[in-house]
Parts: sequence; structure tokens; C-alpha cells
Amino acid sequence: MFKYPDCPSCQSEYTYEVGGLYICPECHKEWSNAEEKEEISNQEEIVFRDTNGNPLTDGDAVAIIKDLKVKGSSSTLKIGTIVKNIKLVDGDHNIDCKIDGFGQMKLKSQFVKKL
Repeated sequence: MFKYPDCPSCQSEYTYEVGGLYICPECHKEWSNAEEKEEISNQEEIVFRDTNGNPLTDGDAVAIIKDLKVKGSSSTLKIGTIVKNIKLVDGDHNIDCKIDGFGQMKLKSQFVKKL
């Protein structure tokens, strides 16, 4: 059985089609199949890069390129600190990782270089 796509705004499953447009009865959003494909392709284009322009992927090891103050702490992350097994996430701080001696951290990709 054919299932219409869920609403991109409110994730409702009760969407229907009228004249080539998908409509959500809960939030009243209207969109076309072309818009949905464009949104998916825009999400796939996101590539995170380090300070040298090298593409980063989940599981990479990186080194910190400058001393970084840790918010809410009196300590700093020193230049050359190696971070293993990074996870890329959306947002301003796009690297989620665990650093020995500090714990869970979020870093910006502009302050690391790929090893």
C-alpha cells in the first residue's frame, strides 16, 4: 500500500495529496514532491571540514590546533591534544567527542586538523 510522506514541519503521518501538492491537515503545510527531494539533497550536501579544508567523517582522529578555554571550567585544552573517534553533528559546535581528562566535549571543526 502506498504511503504519503510525513509532514516535514510537524512530522504528522496524516498527509494527503491534492493536485500534485502534499497537504498536512494538522499544521496546514503544503509542499510538492520536488521540494521534498530538494530538501533531502540539501541535507546530503553538508560536508564538515577541518582547518585545512580536509573533509571530516565520523570516527576520525583530530588534533586541536590552538589552546581552547573550556567554558565553565578553569582548565584549557592544549594545542596538539588528540581527539579520537569523533562524531559529527549539526550546529555551531559540530564535533561531539570524549577527551581523556575532560570528558564529553563539543568542538568547532575550524579548531581541529585531521590526523
